[in-house]
Amino acid sequence: MNNNEQEKRSAGEKAVDFIKDGMTVGLGTGSTVYWLIQKLGKRVSEGLKVKCIPTSIHTERLAMNLEIPIVTFNEIDKIDIAIDGADEVDKDLNVIKGGGGALVREKIIAEFADQFIVIVDQKKLSEQLGKHFLPVEVTPFGWQATAKYIANLGCQVKLREEDEKIFVSDNDNYILDCYFEKIEDAAKLNEKIKMITGVVDTGLFIDMVDLCIVGKGSDTEIIKKQ
Repeated sequence: MNNNEQEKRSAGEKAVDFIKDGMTVGLGTGSTVYWLIQKLGKRVSEGLKVKCIPTSIHTERLAMNLEIPIVTFNEIDKIDIAIDGADEVDKDLNVIKGGGGALVREKIIAEFADQFIVIVDQKKLSEQLGKHFLPVEVTPFGWQATAKYIANLGCQVKLREEDEKIFVSDNDNYILDCYFEKIEDAAKLNEKIKMITGVVDTGLFIDMVDLCIVGKGSDTEIIKKQ
């Protein structure tokens, strides 16, 4: 296991310590969350009682394979804690998410949770957002027009493809990957993009993260919201 993967594992496994008996847990998506799910599955097999709501079909399958109890929004009144990865995290714990294409479901669950924890390796940290492209989920109808409006905000826009086909989210939408040289004001940019007709939501998670667990080799650092 290389150092980067070890850091993901360290962060993912550490996050399980924040999950207590009886909690309803929002399960994120991605390579770091994979390690969270593996450790959580072991804890569940040892007797931990939880109910989990996944942010993607992929996460749901992983959890079900480990016999982690899955629920829907119809079955819960609240989410106690949501844990997810991120593509980039700035010094104020604002993040860019959506590299895996699950940003809308991830944001719905994160906003509904009493506590939102992000788990990352050290490479995901930055002073200012913009190193990573910004995913934006849009309706398939008229996506070309939506892309032009977003491009006018100062970025290059690329329709996401997978295996030479248009990538389709779990919500049957498209993803536009937007490349900015830098993002000066993430909150303002988020508002501007969300006002464009055809945009479902952006991968900017502003002032939402309560805690960030950073993998550092086989150890972790916990960064709390100021």
